[in-house]
Amino acid sequence: MAAAVGRVALRWPLAVGRARCLTASCRRMSSEPREELKVRNLDGEDSGIVVVGINRPKAKNSISRNLVHLMFDAMEDIKKNNKVRSVILCSLVPGIFCAGADLKERAKMAPSEVGPFVSRARALITELGNLTVPTIAAIDGAALGGGLEMALACDIRIASSSAKMGLVETKLAIIPGAGGTQRLPRAIGVSLAKELIFTGRVVDGKEAFRLGLVNHSVEQNERGDAAYLHALQLAREINPQGPIAVRMAKLAINQGIEVDLSTGLAIEEACYAQVIPTKDRLEGLAAFKEKRRPHFKGE
Repeated sequence: MAAAVGRVALRWPLAVGRARCLTASCRRMSSEPREELKVRNLDGEDSGIVVVGINRPKAKNSISRNLVHLMFDAMEDIKKNNKVRSVILCSLVPGIFCAGADLKERAKMAPSEVGPFVSRARALITELGNLTVPTIAAIDGAALGGGLEMALACDIRIASSSAKMGLVETKLAIIPGAGGTQRLPRAIGVSLAKELIFTGRVVDGKEAFRLGLVNHSVEQNERGDAAYLHALQLAREINPQGPIAVRMAKLAINQGIEVDLSTGLAIEEACYAQVIPTKDRLEGLAAFKEKRRPHFKGE
């Protein structure tokens, strides 16, 4: 296995050495298929940051039935853990984020099985997009088809300059089926999204940044985890902020962007009302008055 995987394929990205598994996920990772997704709950000053690492080196992290199952389980664990402050979605395989659907597995499916599988994958990516905490995609390699759709479901995307991204489904005579036709136009605008989808064009990290597809493009390092390291730095900036406030801000933005301004302002008001009675708000005021760092507990 080690020889086939490569030098760093089974290693966690830099700075995750002291990480601990989410308990339920660790229990599920007893056999090799369970190792296709690894979840780490960071500790110490990074407590609250969850790293979800895709680990299918032989299949270029393609989306299989098993991976979908494991990711659903991971999403459930994250939703039940009120100590989670942010989630980083990354790859444990050098040079690949996610190559999209597992076409070898897909070729073995009966026509009647394809639709339900695509629906299940679409539901998973919707679940990822609906997480209440900030999500960051660290794209250190190719993110194609469903792989890019997963990244698009995240709140923030960081890419290495050498990463490759594209919704390439039209090259297979199909269309993006897990949210790509909806999320890409919302990210970069309708006309540019049509151009990329119609042509199946693949862009690198620098071009993705120019288009607004990713928030940041960073030069890749020798280890191949530059995007992950930048994502971790960003998660560390989010970590000290009031967790309820961050969740309400995400909710207000996500719901408000889909409606007219008047309705959006009403959504913001409703979300603001949720933070007024919190202990964290009082702690923030006290810390400001006492000129110290606040200690938010998510209460």
